[in-house]
Amino acid sequence: MNISIFGLGYVGCVSAACFSEKGHKIIGVDINHKKVDLINSGKATIVENGLEEMILNARHNRLLNATTNIENAVLKSEIGIICVGTPNLGNGKLNMENVISVAKEIGLALKKKESFFTITIRSTVMPGTNSLITSIISSVSGRTPNEEFAVISNPEFLREGNAIEDFFNPPFTVIGGQSNKGIIAIRTLFSFLSAPVKLVDINIAELIKFLNNSYHALKVAFANEVGRICKGLNVDSHELMKLFIADTQLNISSKYFIPGNAYGGSCLPKDLEALNAIAHENYINVPILDAIKRSNSYHKDVLFEIIISYGYKKIGIHGLSFKNDTDDLRYSPSVELCEKLIGKGYNLSIYDANVNLSKIVGKNNELLKKALPHIDKSLSIDITEFLISCDVLVFFHESDELIKNIEHIRPDTIVIDLSRIIQLMELKYYIGICW
Repeated sequence: MNISIFGLGYVGCVSAACFSEKGHKIIGVDINHKKVDLINSGKATIVENGLEEMILNARHNRLLNATTNIENAVLKSEIGIICVGTPNLGNGKLNMENVISVAKEIGLALKKKESFFTITIRSTVMPGTNSLITSIISSVSGRTPNEEFAVISNPEFLREGNAIEDFFNPPFTVIGGQSNKGIIAIRTLFSFLSAPVKLVDINIAELIKFLNNSYHALKVAFANEVGRICKGLNVDSHELMKLFIADTQLNISSKYFIPGNAYGGSCLPKDLEALNAIAHENYINVPILDAIKRSNSYHKDVLFEIIISYGYKKIGIHGLSFKNDTDDLRYSPSVELCEKLIGKGYNLSIYDANVNLSKIVGKNNELLKKALPHIDKSLSIDITEFLISCDVLVFFHESDELIKNIEHIRPDTIVIDLSRIIQLMELKYYIGICW
């Protein structure tokens, strides 16, 4: 395929080399004459192991050429890849000037182009950029989006120092767009990869890079906080972390990455608080570990504010234990919410098929007596009556019993969902806590 790449910095230079390695004919475009001259002389614009050899080989095979002429590049290619820089502004947002400038130039060039042109955004961009760029190109060129050109969001996942390896071995290829023709073009372009293709909503394609890198930053900072604690206790931090990451069932896995309810139970709150205590006892500052509890508490406050914002007094709570299919009430966000609502004078109805007052013993019994001493007056044993009688229903848990009885929820009931129960989403007054 004939491909134009706009921006010959890190992503652009690596992409040009790697695509040419697969036999594609590349036109690299940059406003910086020095970068253009470097590519045309068989040299890389950045330092990356093995990259210069690939650039030289591509030039030798006449598969790579660089220019400052955007119009010429657009007219001679089927796909245009935007890889220009998007540095931070003073307010933290990304500076989109380079992306917008390239889009305008592409739009001007498209006035003279007769064939369909696919533009893919590889640069890390602010949410809404795909729509913005589509509008700009359409306005400047007079061409119709998805009929004469397409803008596809296709973020990259390259690490400096490992960029070539990452290019050829990504976790997946993300494609977001509204044009089937454009999507097919990008799928074809990356067909040499064995990684799965993820066709996603454009907004998701634009956000995934932020999520990835923020989480990577969190991992680095978390590991360093663990390291400081270990140093204070004379423990080998690397051996501890090796053991930690060896658990691929929970620690390094998809578990817990589900937006919705706050965490609770007997383990997470207790052990987090203990680790913080160990750090503080040894005069070790751990801002991330300190902030986890505050973040969790804030999430519970958000739920409370949503509930009271509607002004109703009859509130139904579905699920009392900290997690579905258990009767463990320790550190349960639901119990905390019930205690807070009752304290504010709200009339509560609580339903949890797993919580039986006659069978609750030990710590759970003590906790209930302290937090909800009159729970026997609030606990409902009939799910139908529970669903019908409340003005606001808050769903902490999902269950087969609930699904079978959703029809009993009144049409005017406010429904607040923390478990992403699909069957509830069709209700008129449905609110998802994180969606």
